[in-house]
Amino acid sequence: MAAKLRVFGIRHHGPGSARRLVEALDELSPALVLIEGPADASELLPLLADPAMVPPVALLTYATDNPARASFWPFATYSPEYQAACWAKRRGAVMRFIDIPASSRLAPAKREGVSGGTPGEPSAEENAPTVESEPGSAHPIERDPIGALAAAGGYEDGESWWRDVIEENPEPSPVFGAIAEAMTALREAAPVPQGHEAAREAHMRLAIAKAAKESDGPIAVVCGAWHVPALEAKVPAGADRALLKNATKAKIVATFAPWTSPRLALASGYGAGVPRPGWCAHLWETPAGEIATRWLARIAAALRENGHLVSTASLIEAERLAVALASLRGRPAPGFEELREAAISCLCFGETLLWRTISPGLLLGSEVGSIPANVPLAPLLEDLAREQKRLRLKPEALDRELALDLRSESGAERSTLLHRLLLLGVNWGRLADAGRSRGTFRERWVLRWEPEFAVKLVENLVHGTTIAKAASGCLHARFSEARELKALADLVFAALTARLPDAVELGIAMLEKRAAQTSDCVELLAALPPLADTLRYGEARAADAAQLAALQTRILVQGALVLPYAARGLDASAAASLRAIIMNADAALRLAELGDDEHSAWRGALAALLKDTQATALIAGTAARLLYQAGELAPEEAALHLGRALSPGRAVAEAAGFFEGFFEGAGERLIHDKALRDAVDAWIQSLDGELFIEHLPLFRRAFANLDRMQRRRLLDALIGRATASLPGRELRPEAEAIWPRHLQRLGALLTGTLKTEKER
Repeated sequence: MAAKLRVFGIRHHGPGSARRLVEALDELSPALVLIEGPADASELLPLLADPAMVPPVALLTYATDNPARASFWPFATYSPEYQAACWAKRRGAVMRFIDIPASSRLAPAKREGVSGGTPGEPSAEENAPTVESEPGSAHPIERDPIGALAAAGGYEDGESWWRDVIEENPEPSPVFGAIAEAMTALREAAPVPQGHEAAREAHMRLAIAKAAKESDGPIAVVCGAWHVPALEAKVPAGADRALLKNATKAKIVATFAPWTSPRLALASGYGAGVPRPGWCAHLWETPAGEIATRWLARIAAALRENGHLVSTASLIEAERLAVALASLRGRPAPGFEELREAAISCLCFGETLLWRTISPGLLLGSEVGSIPANVPLAPLLEDLAREQKRLRLKPEALDRELALDLRSESGAERSTLLHRLLLLGVNWGRLADAGRSRGTFRERWVLRWEPEFAVKLVENLVHGTTIAKAASGCLHARFSEARELKALADLVFAALTARLPDAVELGIAMLEKRAAQTSDCVELLAALPPLADTLRYGEARAADAAQLAALQTRILVQGALVLPYAARGLDASAAASLRAIIMNADAALRLAELGDDEHSAWRGALAALLKDTQATALIAGTAARLLYQAGELAPEEAALHLGRALSPGRAVAEAAGFFEGFFEGAGERLIHDKALRDAVDAWIQSLDGELFIEHLPLFRRAFANLDRMQRRRLLDALIGRATASLPGRELRPEAEAIWPRHLQRLGALLTGTLKTEKER
């Protein structure tokens, strides 16, 4: 068997490994190519070599009874496994995966050896997708054996070491033999593999032995370099079978899914990743003699795109410096470290920060793979691929802004797809400035595709086989779980924006049912903002909101009736919560543009609060403010109410609550309304020094929204300057006489010069 079997130890996602492997396969010309990968997905291996398959892609396997339990095996163009599959397809050789089956990896029982976590990573949670990585434990040598050799040789980058020591080796024939010897020495210094890792190697040895009996021609085994000594070792088949004897299995589905170049990076948490996918792609795509020149040219292009000047002379000097550094370090050609240092010195003016601004795009890239049409996909993945093609929405791995006009057919359909995906937990798009953009019939999205979205779509197969059906089914399930009106109203709005009429109809019916069952003021009023959004912005999506408008009126009337009773006897926390709900409800009603009857009901409830002596002061002050803003309370009446609330005979805490309810976020009214200003002035003068200092945080909150000029104008109005718009005038003589000590403090507060004892 030894004469016809060759084991090639490679570095996963290593362009140097891939190039030398193709050379070795050409020399050996095997009839059977065995590749490290899940054995029960071998039937999909030829699809990996399909010319229409554009890496990066990943083999995706998931358990049929629990799609959230899934694993990925990523492949890049420069991955040796991918190149081995392409070579086998070109030459007509049989190809097969030989690693432990995915059905064992994804079995529900977490048993040491064949199920549970991903090698090279911490154990996965029960419902967390994992990424196959190499090798199988957290030991530094096992995690990256080639990196360990590179570090011993003084390299920062394992691929640079591989290219210098392996790829540039003048004697190509003993390369893989030398790697096997190095791995043997490294394994002697590392712990003996146990559990899952030992089971993997046992399964691969058995698969190799079986293939050797079936084939008369040469056999090539492509595996991680770490496994070479174990696969060449003479281990009794009985011992290997014993390791796999009680392995549990799950029924699985296997397919391919698009991957992204940033997720090939080691920093993404992928144990077999490489530090710099963009650099690896450059090494694979570029002729050996032009690696340095073209890489520096890419750096220069990135700097110029960011508005920096880069001259041709600087590029020449950068390459000269890189060559000199390589010579000083005894390396055959400039590697990544030399080119980076030369670029920082000659192109970035020695500024490391400038290099960091362009390096992510260079080193990570933004490529997203694509899958041929003949590859069997999960139904939701297929539907998404069709929609992406139809709407011309290409998935990308870096943030990209997308502005949509909802009045156009294409803009509305793109928005609909993105909203439906959000309902499914696929956050491909993040909506920016949602509150403002919808009012102008526009939406602004930031798109970024992540490979995990494929697993999310697989999980949602329980809700439907198309994006629309799955989103609607997901909403139906969430409707049944919602227990409050606001949650239901939010879901109705989500159904509206996603154009799911069945879900909208169900949601409205459940809203009506819930509204008839509750008399809780907080729950009723909290539902008004999302309902107002639906009514106000439904026009942009051609929604029939007549039924919803009637429901909002009903909820408003119910909430208005119980509001005066809900505002009594509240502590500080409950009062602040109710105040926020009342403010939001009032804004929602103004946004929805309801009729006079509805507004009368609401204002009647606010007036009742103002008159109710048992109402919490903070809520009463809020009611006075809203009535004043709506023109239902004249300035003289507002001043009268304020004067009563702030009268010396009232408890300071209650007066402060009314003050806060009336003025927090609306302090600019004091600039223009003398009656209100005089009432506040009289109350502040009535406070002694300790009480004034105690209420400083309250005053600061009330005036926090005033800018510097507004504060000066208010101070001018307080002290009687001749011209409020021109600061710096001398006080009028009569103002000097009426300038009380506490008003001086308030003036200092407005100009930002007053400090408490603690601050001093």
